[in-house]
Amino acid sequence: MKYILIKALLLFCFTGAAQELTGQQLLDKAIQHHDPNGKWEKFHAVFEVTMTTPNKPKRVSDIKIDLPKEYFSVSATRDSINTSYFVIKDKGSATKSDLRKPSEVIVTTEKDAERAIFMKNYYTYLYGLPMKLKDEGTIISNTVERKVFKGKEYLVLQVAYDEAVGSDVWFFYFDPISYRMEVYQFYRTDTAGKIKMDTGEYILLSESKKINHINMPKTRKWYYNKNDQFLGADVITD
Repeated sequence: MKYILIKALLLFCFTGAAQELTGQQLLDKAIQHHDPNGKWEKFHAVFEVTMTTPNKPKRVSDIKIDLPKEYFSVSATRDSINTSYFVIKDKGSATKSDLRKPSEVIVTTEKDAERAIFMKNYYTYLYGLPMKLKDEGTIISNTVERKVFKGKEYLVLQVAYDEAVGSDVWFFYFDPISYRMEVYQFYRTDTAGKIKMDTGEYILLSESKKINHINMPKTRKWYYNKNDQFLGADVITD
């Protein structure tokens, strides 16, 4: 009986938290967990990420993000080909080389420069979450939902974007006690803006790595929404 009462009390408190918090309030609490000292806007750091995908060799990437100087770079080697992307004040460039033939330089193209911009946006967004949800063009749902995902209850924030930013709909899952971000998930939408449930992916976040005052998820594991197929993992390894 005592166990049942305690469980009922926790459920009541949890439900109440979801009903009382607005979307912006939940986001603010999550940011307080991940960026307790408000350092994201001045973030600058170098870190290493190791990516593993089924049936492919590991890819180790050295990433540098310097927000005050508007600088980004990522350098990775796979199958002896080293590729480096650079962005300085929104201008992208790239270099490529074959480590087996160090004297030869592989010519880069305009598409490589565009890829540099993509990589900058990709890494800055994912490693800047949830702070990046404060960016212009982000539409935060006012309603906080309570959901069970993989056997755990979460406070869930739904996020959409202005048309110029993107058409995907994202869901961010936060621990109801610590407000740590532990899962995020996205879906594609149709021409009417309706979610296509057989699309997109979910990402499981585990452990924590403090980099220049920011509490980042150390490990991310990616899966398809439609069938739970494992796509790969990336880990902050240095």
